[in-house]
Amino acid sequence: MDKFRYQNEYTPRRFWQKLGPRAQSVGRGTLEKALYLYYAVQSPNTPKWAKRVIYGALGYFIFPLDAIPDLAPLIGYTDDLSVMAAALATVMFYITPDVKDQAHRKLDQWFTKPAVNSYTTDA
Repeated sequence: MDKFRYQNEYTPRRFWQKLGPRAQSVGRGTLEKALYLYYAVQSPNTPKWAKRVIYGALGYFIFPLDAIPDLAPLIGYTDDLSVMAAALATVMFYITPDVKDQAHRKLDQWFTKPAVNSYTTDA
């Protein structure tokens, strides 16, 4: 796949529109990779060449017509995950602890259920 073919498809707005309503259905692993790339591209320390790679991967992720339709049960995000994994391998140096922390905080917002009050009684 041409890493740069889909870079014009990416905008932060489209990224959040894709994730918003279906974040949990995408799966934590896929979201983690997407968020690593998203927050890395926001960093001023990420060079332009790496940002172009990231824009291509995120553009592919949000593009509605990809190799395997995202609505296909179980396998819909397989191609997106492969593209993001390749991009991550290319730009891994720029996936800093700060980038990972931002991504994990967002994941925790989506995947942490509110605590249920539990009452104990002393008998």
